[in-house]
Amino acid sequence: MEQKPPSKPSHSGEQRDRADAVNGQHQSVQPGDDSGHQSHHFVETVEHELHDDLIELENVARRVRRWPFTLAVLFVGGLIAALSENLTVGPRWTVLFVTAALLVVLYATAAQESEVWTRRVALLITAVMTLALMTSTVFLIGALFHNTAQSAVTLFRNAILLWSANILVFSVWYWEVDQGGPARRHHHRPEGPDFLFPQNTMQTRSVKNWQPAFVDYLFLAFNTNTAFSPTDTLVLSKRAKVLMMTQSSISLAVVAVLAARAINIA
Repeated sequence: MEQKPPSKPSHSGEQRDRADAVNGQHQSVQPGDDSGHQSHHFVETVEHELHDDLIELENVARRVRRWPFTLAVLFVGGLIAALSENLTVGPRWTVLFVTAALLVVLYATAAQESEVWTRRVALLITAVMTLALMTSTVFLIGALFHNTAQSAVTLFRNAILLWSANILVFSVWYWEVDQGGPARRHHHRPEGPDFLFPQNTMQTRSVKNWQPAFVDYLFLAFNTNTAFSPTDTLVLSKRAKVLMMTQSSISLAVVAVLAARAINIA
């Protein structure tokens, strides 16, 4: 009787089980691979968007709009130059000449992207205008009480010129001081706010990234000149409060001169 050779163990069932296990592992890993790929794609997208944002911020920083500041400065110089000769120190055009020369320096430093020096020159220009404004206001009051020969029309014209210059000078102050200046605001790295505008308190999407423009500070200065208060805007910092008190005092002095002349006190 022949003996049959021992049969080899069949590995087909084991191989099939092992293959099924591998396939199962592959299938279980596949979603993870897709998730990893999606995560990598998301990171690349975010990096790309951040890169674009940085480029845009650099472009915005180079495009700080200084033409409203320039127009306001030149207009103040023109208003001072239109005053009577006895209300200015030296020739009436001195302020216009000095501020125009400083504006050239301002644009030269801005072209070199020297943010520190640009801000210093801007503050110097504003200080020169403020000193000229306050000096002329004192001379106006002195002319009233010293009973100098000045017609009612001339007095009224000088008062209107100084009152208007007061608005422009302090709108420049507010624009230059708030949150560290226009360059910081456009760089999106501002200091603490000096003013709280109504748009800052709103939660709607349309004003989410709202930034005040020069016209907002002009409106604030106009309200302070007429109502002696900021009306709809909150004043937060001490320096802003000092500036606002100074503007209100100058405006009140000019209005008092007109009132005194109207009732013939002097």
